[in-house]
Amino acid sequence: MINVAIIGTGAISTSHMKGYLQFQDRCKIVALCDIYPEKAEEQANEFGLDVTVYRDYLEVLEQDDIDLVSVCTPPYTHAGIAIEALRSGKHVLVEKPMASSLEECDAMNEAADRSGKILSVIAQNRFTSPMMKLKHVLDTKLMGPILHTQVDSFWWRGHSYYDLWWRGTWEKEGGGCTLNHAVHHIDIFRWMNGMPSEITAVMSNVAHDNAEVEDISVAIGRYPNGSLAQITSSVVHHGEEQQLVFQGKNARVSVPWKLKASQSLGNGFPEKDKDLEMQLQHIYDTQPNLQYEGHVGQIEDVLSTVEGKKEVLVTGRDGRATLELITAIFQSASLGKTVALPLDQTSPFYTTEGILKNATYFYEKTASIDNFQTNEITTGGNYE
Repeated sequence: MINVAIIGTGAISTSHMKGYLQFQDRCKIVALCDIYPEKAEEQANEFGLDVTVYRDYLEVLEQDDIDLVSVCTPPYTHAGIAIEALRSGKHVLVEKPMASSLEECDAMNEAADRSGKILSVIAQNRFTSPMMKLKHVLDTKLMGPILHTQVDSFWWRGHSYYDLWWRGTWEKEGGGCTLNHAVHHIDIFRWMNGMPSEITAVMSNVAHDNAEVEDISVAIGRYPNGSLAQITSSVVHHGEEQQLVFQGKNARVSVPWKLKASQSLGNGFPEKDKDLEMQLQHIYDTQPNLQYEGHVGQIEDVLSTVEGKKEVLVTGRDGRATLELITAIFQSASLGKTVALPLDQTSPFYTTEGILKNATYFYEKTASIDNFQTNEITTGGNYE
């Protein structure tokens, strides 16, 4: 039996609790921790958990019977908690974004290497049937080289969203929609198509004058072969339509699933390639649906890895690579220059201090409330 502690009992923690409770024959939640212990008590009562509630996460890590820790706290705390958990011999599943800076990511991965324990970063949208099926289609290479990729990470958040005490500041949230919303689609984009060699980006804040950070960004990624990718991150799009479109030399596929394949007429105009469309559709249709999806799917993946059954799908280095791409967007947009990848310690945005010094500040944060009265949130991922 894998004993689990959840540190941070805000809105996203309920997704972790529900996930672990799907596998009560394999794991047990034994501890909750929050700087507001009454929140943790409320969560324990809501889910009928027999747990010990802590205020200080260091007390949680002193418990020898805890095997796995879910870190569900604000982003600026992720690195410190995860590193201490790994040092104490716990496996760690940390919410997105992995950390506030690449320096922190590197320290977390080093701690995982030294401890020999698992460090996994939440990327729950990988664990959906449409995404897994699309990844399989792309891996066949039947589409030919990818020429253009379109990533639309469209979300909508009201003005009051940034009133929560830790949101809307570079120091505590680490950035705006590019980091905390589009991280899902940027992770999938990089997982499916690899890392571009350079990024050119712009960003703005058009609807949230109570936040320092951006609420929209547009980035263009270039690959060594000339292929381009456009990535739009937003919390100002009504309807929250989200998609990834891959235009290959031979065909176009996307999530939500759409397929088109063309071949050239003698005059260069398109003609439908029925055979390739049938082949790609067959590959997509014959891939089985996942048994577990979203946070539940990723938690099952981590539990299986702890049990020694497989390698974890989303590693700490995956989380670092996704943050690297996001950091390049912030650096390019803030400094007005194209940024070459990979990023290392020479980047002015490598450290938290560098980000705070160089990032664009749009507005002053004007409100700070401890908690919202509702924990209802949306996490995207409707790709049908």
